[in-house]
This record gives sequence, C-alpha cells and structure tokens, in this order.
Amino acid sequence: MNDSSWGAPPQAGYWGPSDQGPVQGAAPAGPAYDAHYAQQTRPMPIVPDVPEHGGAQDGDQGAARPSGPLPRDEPFRDERYRDAHRDSTYRDSTHRDENPSAQPYAAVPQNPEPMPDAPQPAQHRPQPKKTAGRDLGAAIGVGVGLGAVIIASLFVVKAVFVGVVAIAVVVGLWELTTRLEERKGIKAPLVPLAIGGAAMVVAGYVRGSEGAWVAMALTALAVLVWRMTEPPEGYLRDVTAGLFAAFYVPFLATFVTMMLMADDGAWRVLVFLVLTVVSDTGAYAVGWRFGRTKLAPRISPGKTREGLLGAVGFAMAAGALCMQFLIDDGTWWHGLLLGLAVAVSATLGDLGESMIKRDLGIKDMGTLLPGHGGIMDRLDSLLPTAPVVWLLLVIFVGSG
Repeated sequence: MNDSSWGAPPQAGYWGPSDQGPVQGAAPAGPAYDAHYAQQTRPMPIVPDVPEHGGAQDGDQGAARPSGPLPRDEPFRDERYRDAHRDSTYRDSTHRDENPSAQPYAAVPQNPEPMPDAPQPAQHRPQPKKTAGRDLGAAIGVGVGLGAVIIASLFVVKAVFVGVVAIAVVVGLWELTTRLEERKGIKAPLVPLAIGGAAMVVAGYVRGSEGAWVAMALTALAVLVWRMTEPPEGYLRDVTAGLFAAFYVPFLATFVTMMLMADDGAWRVLVFLVLTVVSDTGAYAVGWRFGRTKLAPRISPGKTREGLLGAVGFAMAAGALCMQFLIDDGTWWHGLLLGLAVAVSATLGDLGESMIKRDLGIKDMGTLLPGHGGIMDRLDSLLPTAPVVWLLLVIFVGSG
C-alpha cells in the first residue's frame, strides 16, 4: 500500500462482510456513511514499529518505547499500538518505583577516563633516532685489537699468521656446526672438519692450490667415514652439511695463505684485508646516513642500495691507492677494478651468511667477539673475497 492511499475515502463495503455480524458501535455501511466518514477522518499518522521485548532502549526489562514522539491529538487506529504503548508505560513506571536508582537510559560516569590525545600530524611526530644496532665502542675496540694481532703476526713471522688463520677457521667451524645442531638438528662431524680445516690452511701456504685441493678431498673423505660410526638416520643430511662447512670455511680461507706465498705476500694480504674492511665501513657509513632503498629486504633488511654504492666508492678509492703504492708493478686502474670486485664479493658474502642465519632463525653465529657477534660474523665477507683478490692479483701482477 503506498502513501497516497492513506487519504482516499473508502468505497462502499470496503471493510467487507463479517461472519459475526456488524461490529459493535460501527455505523452501517452505505453512501450516507461514506460521505460522513470522508468529512470526519484525516490521514492516519505513521506510527513506528514497536521493538520486541528487551530492546536496547530500556535495558533488560520492559518493551522499548517508540523512537519518535507520538501525536497526542490523534487516536490510535490500531489496537496493537495502543496496547503496546499502555503496557510499556506501565512497566517503565513500575520499574522505576521498585528501583529508584534505575534509570531508563545508561548513566553517564561521574569521572570518565580522559580521552587519548589526538594523533599528531606526521610532520610534528618525533622521529626515531638512528642507532647502530650494536655496541659501537666495543665493536671498534675489538676490531682494533684483532687488526693489531693480525698485522703483527703478518709482518713479523708468517707462520704465526698462518696459525692465526687456522685458529679462526676452527672456531668458525665450531660456531657453524653448533648452530646447525641447535637450530636444525644437523650433526655435521666437527672433529674431522676441524683437523681437516687446519690442514687445508697449512697446505695452502706450503703447497699452494694443489695442496689445498688435496687436503679438501681428504677432509671430505674423513667426514664420510666419521659419520658412519653413528646410526644411518640422517646420514646424507649430516655429511652434506659437513661437506658444505668444509668448503665454506677452511677451503676459502686457504686463498689467504696462498697469497702469502708470494714475495710481497704480506702486502697482498694486507691489501685484501684493507679493501674488505673499507668496503664494509663504506657500506655501513653511507647506508646508515643516506640509506633509503632496501637492497635485499627478505635476506638482510638493514642493507640498502645506497650502502652498496658507498661500499663500491670507498673500496675503489682504497684499491687505487693500495695498488699504486703497496703492490709491486701495480697501477691505480688495477686498484679500481680490484676495489669494485671486492665490494661486490664482500656484499654477496655478507648476504650469504645472512641467508644462513635467517634460515636458522638467529641474529649472530656466536658471542665470542663483543660488538661483532662470533668469528663467523667477521669472516662472512672475508671468505668469499679471498679467492677473488687472489685471482685478480695473479692476473694483474703475477703469482710472484
């Protein structure tokens, strides 16, 4: 029924016949009654629906009152609305009489909690202060101490430097195998790895690349045999991890001692160490100050493309100076190429170890070096850079 039909006069016999006779008090139907009814009636007001018992307006007791005011000059055209209004009024008054403290609506607390401060615009918010993420003082102190030990052993007695490299390799293997067992349950045999790793470093210094390859093969064989003393479950997994550890740590480290075999071997190793450290320092300094674009967010969220550019720039500048003044027959443009290669290989090595640590769910490989983590956290960029520097120096100035 649309709104316009509310004001139309009813037709004769509109209410229809009744099986129980005429309604009491109703006028007889007919033309005369229709004319009289049309003059006395007005459009029926729209009465909102009455909510069911227990509405939100009256809490848990009584029926809810209509949401709008009722026209007091209009009679109720439907007995249902009249009865509902009467009953709800009675229940409300009874409820208030029995419970004087009860209110028809929710009471407002006298001491409301203070509203939280409105969010400040982005330009007025305090910006978080950048931090290094580590104990910078401890990191610098440990780095200077390690550098002093390495340089002293490098230029005093070469054999002592070889021993330092062997110790670093053994400690790195211990950290790596320990983390593998703790986080993944992989039991790479440490004893043959440690003995074979130290032998690889010494063989690289004494016999060169041939000695390093032979020691690597013997170490792999020792890992396979050593693991046979335990149950076969997980054998393939454990020996695979052992072979990976043997190649990743000691075999790559043999290229450092192989550089030492040349007449100017100490200076070659020094250039290798300086360029790697300068590359890392440039990446950190530029990335911390200007870094905005992530380099590999899924692997290492802290590294940025700006930091990589800083590593390349610093390493190329340092390479040009080192090759020009420290290496026999070296030139500045050799240093530019060497610095570029070191920056790339050092970054890839850092990302490679970050991938391993992310897979293991750890931040550092160890806690031996305050401010740095473990030995492996310092070898991550050195290990893959060693063969790159050894090869380019052989190409540029020979094996010497």
